[in-house]
Amino acid sequence: MADDPQQGKTGQRYPSQALRDYALIADGERGALVGPHGEYVWMCAPAWNSDAVFAELIGGAGVYAVTPVGRYVWGGYYESRSLIWRSRWITEDAVVECREALAFPGDPHTAVLLRQITAQDRPARLRVVLEPRAGFGSQPMDAVRQDEDGVWHLASGSLRMRWSGAPRARLDDGALTMDLTLKPGETHELVLEMSQRPLGRVPVDAPRAWRETEAAWRREVPALPGTIAEADARRSYAVMRGLTSSCGGMVAAATTSLPERAEAGRNYDYRYVWIRDQCYAGQAMAAAGDLPLLDDAVRFVTARLAEDGPRLAPAYTAAGGPVPEQRQLDLGGYPGGFDLVGNEVGSQFQLDAFGECLLLLTAAADHDRLDADGVRAMRTAADAITRRRHEPDAGIWELAPRRWTHSRLICAAGLRAAADAQHGKTSARSRREAAEWRHLADALLADVEGSGLHRSGRWQRADDDEALDAALLMPAVRGAVPADDPRTVRTLNAFLDELTEDHYAYRFRHDERPLTQAEGAFVLCGFMMALAEHQQGRTGEALRWFERNRAACGPPGLFAEEYDVVQREMRGNLPQAFVHALMLESAARLAKPWAAR
Repeated sequence: MADDPQQGKTGQRYPSQALRDYALIADGERGALVGPHGEYVWMCAPAWNSDAVFAELIGGAGVYAVTPVGRYVWGGYYESRSLIWRSRWITEDAVVECREALAFPGDPHTAVLLRQITAQDRPARLRVVLEPRAGFGSQPMDAVRQDEDGVWHLASGSLRMRWSGAPRARLDDGALTMDLTLKPGETHELVLEMSQRPLGRVPVDAPRAWRETEAAWRREVPALPGTIAEADARRSYAVMRGLTSSCGGMVAAATTSLPERAEAGRNYDYRYVWIRDQCYAGQAMAAAGDLPLLDDAVRFVTARLAEDGPRLAPAYTAAGGPVPEQRQLDLGGYPGGFDLVGNEVGSQFQLDAFGECLLLLTAAADHDRLDADGVRAMRTAADAITRRRHEPDAGIWELAPRRWTHSRLICAAGLRAAADAQHGKTSARSRREAAEWRHLADALLADVEGSGLHRSGRWQRADDDEALDAALLMPAVRGAVPADDPRTVRTLNAFLDELTEDHYAYRFRHDERPLTQAEGAFVLCGFMMALAEHQQGRTGEALRWFERNRAACGPPGLFAEEYDVVQREMRGNLPQAFVHALMLESAARLAKPWAAR
């Protein structure tokens, strides 16, 4: 049972919930987290990396809530093939639902929050609270007025807002509040518009906005026949579509500063587009079929390679700009963490990103979806590997610069795939490039064999680090070396022995502590294991890995970066796009016998 959060306040009206209890609504340009009390506790506007207007998730102010009065039990679910969420409460007197959505597809400049409240069978009483505060909660509402039609007009910071459907709301201690009573079967619509530009003269029509949003989600999310766990595969696709902007960039997560481990200091801002994650998503789309998000990934990556070439940054804003430097806010943070915005990733070099770009672009070529710009981007990525392959890099886990084995092997995989794509073409240039890229892949592999091969015959993390790493599972999956290569088999078997427990996988060993004490299981790596086992023909084990890790979520079915196996809790920013990407790829590949690219 949950009590009315308006009662017994302790300085914050809507206290933080476990991550498993939050659902995401998103429209491609921004997203919001809604909790079990019908509270929006996180939303940045107008863009993913803008300041938050609802920031209670990380200890700021600003909230938008629709909450039953009295005691209730919470539940909820996504409507099929969409990010339309239905909050559902069973109270002592009634059953009431609230449909939640951002009008979709989103306008880059204007967010439209749709809420549709329905009393199912008996009268229902609810409390509505609107208190937007821009600047991560630092800027209260101002210019608040109600027009003759009962529509509220207000502002906070640079955001202008209009709230329809609340004519009886009142201004109370800096927030707009409304008591709402619904008759059995009655539905009530709320529409909140916010923009840094002047809003249109006429408020958004709720029924029309709902119809358009429902139709758009049906168009955008495919049925995905031929995958296993089709409903979950579709949800992962919907999540990635919701995180993908009109520029094609898919942000890594909707949030910042959700800690990977309480008091451990591992807090990051993931509201940006990581090139590697974008490539994972595109390759998942190619594995699942000829899907539109493949084109978005290629479009974004191609543009970044055209602009920055060998100086490709590991991450960008969703609009393709540089990631701002990291800074701390003066907020309380999510419990166990602290508040950060920006990310230091912009100053890093990640060699493996070029290999992932080649894998993405050749996956698009396999589906005849690579244009001339894409071919030029392929050449740019291959040239960047030629120039920079001897440099230490931050690697997949963004650690201190070293000669990481995974980085060089994944580049070899990308070069082999690109050479295959070029080999079948008729031009002399394409055939010459294919030969050059195969030669470069061979040189990279020879280099790694000389310095990245453990004395036991498995791969090791780096030239100067003999330890294992989950990332070393992927080069064979991507074709750097064959599945039956002794180094592939020995690496997989050693990883199973040393870095897995009960079909959960860990990235690497931090120190001598038990795995579960150092960090959570990495859900991404669990799906990597599913692919690696499937490639070996161990279908039963692959399915066990898949099922174990697809259950590492809460009721909404969203994945975070890590899963605390001991406490059965999600850790890190939410939802983590690259986990949803590998989940979808696994769902597609495990549905049929393994086939090389």
